Amino acid sequence: MRFNKLFKIRNLIAVLAIGCIVAGTPVSAQDSTAAAPTEISAGSSTAASATDAADMDAFASELVKVSESATSDDSSTLAAADEVVDNSTLYKTAAYYTILFILVCIFLAIIGKILRVYELTREIQGKRGALNWNSIQGGIFVAFMILGLYGTYWSYDTWGYVVTGESASVHGDRIDGMMLVTVAITTLVFVITQVLLFWFIFRYRGQETRKAYYYPHNNAIERLWTIVPAFVLTILVVFGFFTWRSITNPPEADQKAALSVEVTGEQFKWNVRYAGADNQLGVRNYKLTTPTNSLGIDYADKKSWDDRLGPEIVLPVNKPVRVTINSKDVLHSFYMPDFRVQMNAVPGMPTYFQFTPKLTTEEMREKKGNPAFDYVLLCAKICGSGHYNMQYKVKVVSEKEYNEWIAQQPLFFNDDMKKEMQQKVASSSEAATIDNNIALNN
Repeated sequence: MRFNKLFKIRNLIAVLAIGCIVAGTPVSAQDSTAAAPTEISAGSSTAASATDAADMDAFASELVKVSESATSDDSSTLAAADEVVDNSTLYKTAAYYTILFILVCIFLAIIGKILRVYELTREIQGKRGALNWNSIQGGIFVAFMILGLYGTYWSYDTWGYVVTGESASVHGDRIDGMMLVTVAITTLVFVITQVLLFWFIFRYRGQETRKAYYYPHNNAIERLWTIVPAFVLTILVVFGFFTWRSITNPPEADQKAALSVEVTGEQFKWNVRYAGADNQLGVRNYKLTTPTNSLGIDYADKKSWDDRLGPEIVLPVNKPVRVTINSKDVLHSFYMPDFRVQMNAVPGMPTYFQFTPKLTTEEMREKKGNPAFDYVLLCAKICGSGHYNMQYKVKVVSEKEYNEWIAQQPLFFNDDMKKEMQQKVASSSEAATIDNNIALNN
């Protein structure tokens, strides 16, 4: 009965193999080598006409030309054919990989069935089983341990630059240091625990000559793996807390000395406002939002009159920058990866992030060896269908270049804003006059 099942499985795997071959057969373009026989026949007719001619020298030269033409045509035809074959074999259908996966699974199942039949045959003959499955499984676990540790090394070696890339801000060095310490500690713990886990499975595999020993509890081990991780995590958390506090809540003197910039997110773009000469941003009120005044800036506050619009973010190097982050609609996230800057943009609640750029765009281009490199502002929260489009160019320049750039940027309080404000003042005056007349008449 078992052998009948094996025959059925063999037939099934044969059918799947044929299907895999059919599914993986590339569909090539029409054969372009059909022109070769035409060239040969043309060559033969030319040779025949030349043979009938009296001038053998003319025939010889004509034969050489035909031979060279046929050779070049054949080489170009073969190159085109090779290109067709190469392009056609680049892609295979999903059915090919699905059937291939099923074939591998069936192949492993057949191997298992054959081994099981072999063991049953030995049991019928009164012989001891030839395979020690406990040792086989233990060996497989050791192989998986080695493979997993190599995969960890490969991921660090291939993608480690994502973590170890140089930061473009002063505080970013502290963030990177914390990250490297955390990765080093977790990697060490990971390697130790995984080696112990898989080795213990192999070392203490089931054996007939050894009885299992039950070890339910040990107070010393419990204290060890509770106190040590708690101590290490406490140090990391405290260090991270003070680092985060220095970024989000620096001393008041440092806040006033920093360049004041406001960034407001909306679906799906960023709006940037630079403080004027007073380095103070005008207040905002969402009730004042209009098509002209899209940020709801209160122009009754004179501090807003010199605020400037930024078509891109330009920052001076080695100067602290304090960013006020807002949102007009949904939750966004202000994210500049090269500066290690990230802060949520929350509707109705301004958040802050202060940092100091230490490398200009040109200096970072030289370090990366990429003349097309640019810093970028991204949104790190999925905020809707246009989330991918929330990108804003960031440029770090010298202080002199920054002063020249900011002087050329337009004011938020432009002529359209002034007209709108005058109309509001006029309408409010008319309303006040009407109210006064009504009160006098009463």
